[in-house]
Amino acid sequence: MRRPTTGLVCLYGRRRLGKSRLLQELLRAEKAAAYYVADERDAALQRASLAKEMARVVPGLDRVVYPDWESLFERWWTSAPKGAVLALDEFPFLVRAAREIPSLLQKRIDGAGAEPRTLILCGSSQRMMQGLLLGPAEPLYGRAQEILRIEPLGIEHIMVAFRPASPEEAVEHYAVWGGVPRYWELAVDFPSRPKAVEALVLDPLGVLHQEPDRLLLDDMGEVARAASILSLVGQGCTRLSEIAGRLSVPATSLTRPVNRLLELSLLARDLPFGSTPRDSKRSYYRLADPFLGFWYRFVETNRSRLASGQVALIAKEIGLAWPQYLGQAWEGIARAAVARLKIAGRRWLPAGRLWGPGSDGRPLELDIVSSSPDDPNLYLVGEVKSTCTPKEEEPLLRALQEKAARCPLFAGKKLVFALFVLRGRGRARHVVGAAEICGSG
Repeated sequence: MRRPTTGLVCLYGRRRLGKSRLLQELLRAEKAAAYYVADERDAALQRASLAKEMARVVPGLDRVVYPDWESLFERWWTSAPKGAVLALDEFPFLVRAAREIPSLLQKRIDGAGAEPRTLILCGSSQRMMQGLLLGPAEPLYGRAQEILRIEPLGIEHIMVAFRPASPEEAVEHYAVWGGVPRYWELAVDFPSRPKAVEALVLDPLGVLHQEPDRLLLDDMGEVARAASILSLVGQGCTRLSEIAGRLSVPATSLTRPVNRLLELSLLARDLPFGSTPRDSKRSYYRLADPFLGFWYRFVETNRSRLASGQVALIAKEIGLAWPQYLGQAWEGIARAAVARLKIAGRRWLPAGRLWGPGSDGRPLELDIVSSSPDDPNLYLVGEVKSTCTPKEEEPLLRALQEKAARCPLFAGKKLVFALFVLRGRGRARHVVGAAEICGSG
């Protein structure tokens, strides 16, 4: 924003992550900023609306009817004051209305003259934003000084948003809403998490009842196949061959939609710790977003019952299944937090799971495995538990050490062991709890 020359900044990411709010907070301090949210109307109507917003910076700019986009941008670039900002939100809608806009903006960026201008492009369609900005054949390719992909917030921020009574309660919120700020904003007004879920997610009239459908419509050309893949993964199908079998299609036909879901961070691919991405036969797929995990577990499978008015009954069933669901969510939350924590006085690289045959040929699975950035021979090995009493800690640690001793990867290596416990008190130094995960410990 402070560069002395014309600059292009691009923000993109899935819906409800706060891109527009971020822009509005940024532009609030700018005296010469025009902010426009594009829509799906015809080009002539959008030009008139954009001219009206530009007139807040350049008085009288909207008194003229602009026959095309080139004349409108020419007027802005020649009349706006030095350092003026033009922010175009939902930019993909604008491009759908007029495919020539990227070329016109490129011309202005490349030959802007002496007066600097800042152009900000923002959009929720990740597919279109990536194509418009990262495609080598596109006019705006290579012009952006900053390309920011807005990601979900980490669990440490939910303590500020919800002010929960305990870190354990914060984990429960994150297990449903994930790191999407708009979900937090909607849910925080309810007296409890179950009440928020019932009103926002389970109720067919709830704001988030059809949320996954909206996410897919933004970015997927073939929504039905993508929705089917997410649904099956949400039901527990974790291997590509299993998904293909349930859909009665060749596994090769799923490569493109699966890769797209991975790019959008709606799906995640897990490999055994220490293996390479080429080892595709050992891959597991999972839903990358906690809210999607919750929705496909409890809403998608009960759509007919919810539509028939059984919202309260489904809410009761969720309460009964909640401990198991929370335990699964806690494992993912704990694993994702390892790289930002100090455990045993050390920092660690991003963690993963490890599974496969042990040195004795028997199946082996470890919840959390990470390595030290400073010592390639040092590994962190963790076990995730929902509850653990002080008396249970030592037996669990011994069992974890015995499992690690069977792992070929750890032969001749130094190991640090830790228990990741959601609920429990009297923890020793080798126990990581919800307080540490949520950043309050």
